[in-house]
Amino acid sequence: MTSGSDLRTLRKNRSLTLAQLAEAMGRSLGWMSQVERDVSRINSDDLLKLARILDVAPSLLRQPQAEAPQEEGRIVRAGRRRAVGHRFEGLTEALISPDLTDSFEIVHSSFLPGHSLPEPVRRETQEIGFMLAGQLDLTFGDQTFTVGPGDSFRIRNEPYSWSNPYSETAVALWVISPPIY
Repeated sequence: MTSGSDLRTLRKNRSLTLAQLAEAMGRSLGWMSQVERDVSRINSDDLLKLARILDVAPSLLRQPQAEAPQEEGRIVRAGRRRAVGHRFEGLTEALISPDLTDSFEIVHSSFLPGHSLPEPVRRETQEIGFMLAGQLDLTFGDQTFTVGPGDSFRIRNEPYSWSNPYSETAVALWVISPPIY
């Protein structure tokens, strides 16, 4: 099952109209509207195509079933987190937030030893990271900083890269606004 509200958030944060997304999907505006309103469900092929268009992991578009009805939209159990991110080798990310309908999202990231971002990335976001474990090298322009447990950092719409040349997995929590995953 997809989450229409998450889909709407992702579409708007990419400055796409409903008509543009429908056209990119090769579907009608009415169908796309029904998907966003959780009236229509999408098949696995459409889900994969939608994930490619929005540049997200397909798992982000699948709404996990809450353990109990009263938990829906409030509680995310550890085993039910949705994988997110752009699938860089050595990086795994999971959505901590129940959904993408707030003005921010919280992501849990694990950086394996000996891995790094292949090239700097830039996102039109404001991000705060908080290190839970390990060490991570962050590069902004020509400056590199090493952060470790208890350290935090901010990224504001600027190119950055990360590297974990250390022997321990680095783990961070990120607060990202607006939601992009």
